[in-house]
Amino acid sequence: MKAVVFHALGDIRLDEVPEPKLEADTDAIVRLTSSAICGTDLHFIRGTMAGVEPGTILGHEGVGVVESIGKGVRNLKVGDRVVVPSTIACGYCPLCRSGFYAQCDNANPNGPGTAFYGGPKEAGGFNGMQAEKVRVPFANINLVGLPDGISDDEAILISDIFPTGYFGADLADIKPGHSVAVFGCGPVGQFAIASAKLFGAGRVFAVDQHADRLEMARNQGAEIIDFSKEDPVKTIKKLMGGIGVDSVIDAVGVDAEHAHSGPAQKSNTSEDAKKASSTAREEGEHFKAGDGPMQSLAWAVDAVAKAGTVAIIGVYPPGDNLFPIGAAMNKNLTIRMGNCNHRKYVPMLVELVRTGQVVPTAILTQREPLSDAISAYEQFDQRQPGWIKVELEPAE
Repeated sequence: MKAVVFHALGDIRLDEVPEPKLEADTDAIVRLTSSAICGTDLHFIRGTMAGVEPGTILGHEGVGVVESIGKGVRNLKVGDRVVVPSTIACGYCPLCRSGFYAQCDNANPNGPGTAFYGGPKEAGGFNGMQAEKVRVPFANINLVGLPDGISDDEAILISDIFPTGYFGADLADIKPGHSVAVFGCGPVGQFAIASAKLFGAGRVFAVDQHADRLEMARNQGAEIIDFSKEDPVKTIKKLMGGIGVDSVIDAVGVDAEHAHSGPAQKSNTSEDAKKASSTAREEGEHFKAGDGPMQSLAWAVDAVAKAGTVAIIGVYPPGDNLFPIGAAMNKNLTIRMGNCNHRKYVPMLVELVRTGQVVPTAILTQREPLSDAISAYEQFDQRQPGWIKVELEPAE
């Protein structure tokens, strides 16, 4: 079968690989009808998150049809349409029972961290879903059935980015009438905006520097702030009477751009980008708060009101250890963060989409065949205008 395979930093290819097989009674094989490219995938290619082994199939978002199942899977049958939550959970450990599926004790064979598809060895080393088929462990938990009324275009957004945005709004402790600032208006940021409104937010500020993302945020009713043209913290405080917002959601992560970083980085499929990314990590490059990747965190702490809440859902690698802790402590802030517990939210979001309470497909800007995946990666990596969320279609 065809799949997008990681070979080295800056080197991904569309390869012919063996089809997955059942390895346990609780497995299922899903023939994928939709996949997607996520900003997290770019972390692996750029080297800002290390540890992906050569030969790993990328991609952690998927929709498809159950092709085969182990005898231990009792709630599904061959032919069922399903969405695959991005993180993997067993469903029976104490953490899963408490809703912390991303911290499952049993799903990750390589350690205590979050298990997910298409990621580093420390995340389990599971092959991902930018492919024609995928093996799903603990399939009774890690597959959610889809009603006929939900299209693949809608369902692929429920696999990862909608739950993650909703998770951010949940962490932000938004109450009806609250003001919220969302830093980063990529796909997850867009769903954080939509989710903040579902929680009853009175005002939502959207901070980014890309015109297409800001326009999409404004179409959702957010008040937009272009940080390349104005100081976002000063603007937020001015619009909020000098107080700041009740909650901030950091939907950016380690690959953040900031006002002094110059033009957006070119595609890291180039040799120069590959060498630069590798050298920075090998030499242990760090960033101080208010510079580069940490800028959004510094802004978040500064922009939130005293006794407010900062929710961090942007991806940061385990080795990053800088945070404006003194400023946060002296404002009595609540800081909540983590990897999304996808399985907690996916069934509920499926129902919201089925009933028409949320129409998620405005976020989906490109639909490309799997055969054009490498070109799609390049366009997405360069943040070409209009390239906000890319769906891949593995199956004919």
